[in-house]
Amino acid sequence: MTQGSLRFGPRSRLAVTIGLAVYGFITLRDPTVYRLLDNVDLAIHEAGHLVFGLFGEFMQFAGGTLLQLLIPLAFLAYFVRRSEHHAAGVMLWWVAQNLWNISVYVRDARAQELSLVGGGEHDWVYLLDRFGLYARDQEIGRAIFATGVALYVISIVWCLLGARKRPSERPSQAYRRPVLDE
Repeated sequence: MTQGSLRFGPRSRLAVTIGLAVYGFITLRDPTVYRLLDNVDLAIHEAGHLVFGLFGEFMQFAGGTLLQLLIPLAFLAYFVRRSEHHAAGVMLWWVAQNLWNISVYVRDARAQELSLVGGGEHDWVYLLDRFGLYARDQEIGRAIFATGVALYVISIVWCLLGARKRPSERPSQAYRRPVLDE
């Protein structure tokens, strides 16, 4: 183990997995209820508008959702490359949870009942209207939700399998620097 790194044993990883499974199941029952992790997702979403807003109006509207997915996907890729299977499964779980959150936002496009941070135009009204899909907000929202459910199940299985494995002590071959002959 390297100095400053934190490794969890199989029991701790199993406890985390059970916690994620329970939290996910509760969230699945009613994804419209605002929960603790939604505060993190919302902050990332709002930052996405600022970051991607530099690339024009369309990207400003899409940027909130994009960053909300890109952050956990970046961590997922990092942990996969390091062969830290349990941590990668946790990140996939976070992607699934974000998809449930996004599905609620998409399905609100026509109703516009959600309180928006700072007011302004509803992201998904703009995005769906731009592609002529405004009237299909419910269908698209359900598809996003279903994708999240599938990823949730996969992530829990991945976490359960990864909970038994010991994370590698050294970075994977993908991160090893080549030795250059002098």
